[in-house]
Amino acid sequence: MTNFPWHKHYPASVDQEVNYEAYSSIVDLFDESVKKFGGSVAFECMGKTMTFAELDALSIQFANYLTHVLKLEKGSRVAIQMPNILQYPVAMFGALRAGMVVVNTNPLYTPSEMKHQFNDSGADVIVIVENFASNLEKIRSEIQVKHIITTELGDLLGVLKGFIVNVVVKHLKKMVPAFSLPGSVSFKSTLSKGASFSFKPAKMSLSDPAFLQYTGGTTGVSKGAELTHGNIVANMQQISAWMKPKLKESEEIVITALPLYHIFALTVNCLAMLKIGAHNVLITNPRDMKAFIGDLAKKKFTVMTGVNTLFNGLLNQEAFKALDFSALKIAVGGGMAVQKVTAEKWKAVTGVPLAEGYGLTETSPVASCNPIDGTERIGTIGVPLPNTEIMIADDAGIPLPIGERGEIYIKGPQVMKGYWNRPEETANVMQGDWFKSGDIGVMDEDGFVKIVDRKKEMILVSGFNVYPNEVEDAVASCPGVLEVGVIGMPDPKSTEKVVAYVVKKEDAVSAEKIIQHCKNSLTNYKVPKEVYFTDELPKSNVGKILRRKIKEAHMEKMGIKPE
Repeated sequence: MTNFPWHKHYPASVDQEVNYEAYSSIVDLFDESVKKFGGSVAFECMGKTMTFAELDALSIQFANYLTHVLKLEKGSRVAIQMPNILQYPVAMFGALRAGMVVVNTNPLYTPSEMKHQFNDSGADVIVIVENFASNLEKIRSEIQVKHIITTELGDLLGVLKGFIVNVVVKHLKKMVPAFSLPGSVSFKSTLSKGASFSFKPAKMSLSDPAFLQYTGGTTGVSKGAELTHGNIVANMQQISAWMKPKLKESEEIVITALPLYHIFALTVNCLAMLKIGAHNVLITNPRDMKAFIGDLAKKKFTVMTGVNTLFNGLLNQEAFKALDFSALKIAVGGGMAVQKVTAEKWKAVTGVPLAEGYGLTETSPVASCNPIDGTERIGTIGVPLPNTEIMIADDAGIPLPIGERGEIYIKGPQVMKGYWNRPEETANVMQGDWFKSGDIGVMDEDGFVKIVDRKKEMILVSGFNVYPNEVEDAVASCPGVLEVGVIGMPDPKSTEKVVAYVVKKEDAVSAEKIIQHCKNSLTNYKVPKEVYFTDELPKSNVGKILRRKIKEAHMEKMGIKPE
């Protein structure tokens, strides 16, 4: 076993290596959890609970429908397009049980984005919540999908509550645009039909694909990362080992506000927590802060994950600050850089550190995390997880000395098989067993890594590299600033100039105040030359601020043609 500098900073009870071949598949691990925790609550949504045993039975019914009624074969792709509702784990585990591949799809996708993903993946069936079915209707004739299964938000909430939720959503809130999808069937009917067959488990191995998880498309067209059962099982084992110092079986209540169709919540919240028998509280609409905080107030929650914008949003709500955090053990931030001001405020309000982690869709996703035993280092993404190596390399892939900035390379059993049907794209990001992240980072002598920024979002000012994360940190610490996104724009004097878009928390804050504030902590070429105010910033499905969209809108506003 190789000793790396970061191993000495592992908490005492965390092993340097895990057995990532302890299970033959995700389903094997799921079956073990059902046996151990059958009567315990696995998921809860809108006050309705589902035990491990109930999830087991319903997922078998759905698997039976796919194999016996639709006659789909092992390896068929099943697209799931829904928010955090109880139908999601049923459909997901049902598809995996049947030996099929889950294609997670963002419900907020436009019809053209849906069309690309369904056609690129070769999806055979789609399970979609009715709220977004009208978008599917628009592209029905342009996709090859054979079977459509629709579900209403309240379908698994019980007879009375389900009926009320469905009526309110459809008729009072008018959140279900009219649609026509001839030949589609209801999710509830698939379960009742599947119940009449006896279940025959599909034979699976760790090398079989489990998910086609599409990247956010920040660098051109969205690509499907092919994640195997082995990739996901390895990451579940790594995450479970990392959380071991704090978490106990059957005792944890996990708040899942990030969408399960996103790889962060999928692996960390849904799957890794399943292994320890955790009670997962699904938040269907975290943007409704009042209802979200109301849900938090009802639970003695012990684990919470999120992104910087989610934590920042909560910390700006007085009702959140008044909650009881006595049971909270772990808070983990990822998906985007956690700003120092947010991490410090979180610890002051909750008493619990906000441990930043790091990963990508292509790494299933977690590659590194801060220790959760109180030895975290704010401003870093922690150290590599067990069985994981991180290297900082130059443009030629040559390792750089400690303390030098370069591209983050990742090696471990959680690294994807490749991009679906895109061998050239796969070759571009792989160097042997190493995955090239596209992120710029620096590692210290202890193995802690600091993300500098995305390679492609670096700003070049008069020959100097400026990293948006650093500027955003400075702007975010200015009193009166709620959110910020920083971009680089062409400038005849200095190649590019730094431009900041800000959402105000207080009217008194001005562009001049922000620029002056930044001059206290940033060298002159890093200070924003222009500050614009906006009501909101464009964000991804998990709340990650999209600099690319800010830049596109700014160029349009200024009449600048794209390169």
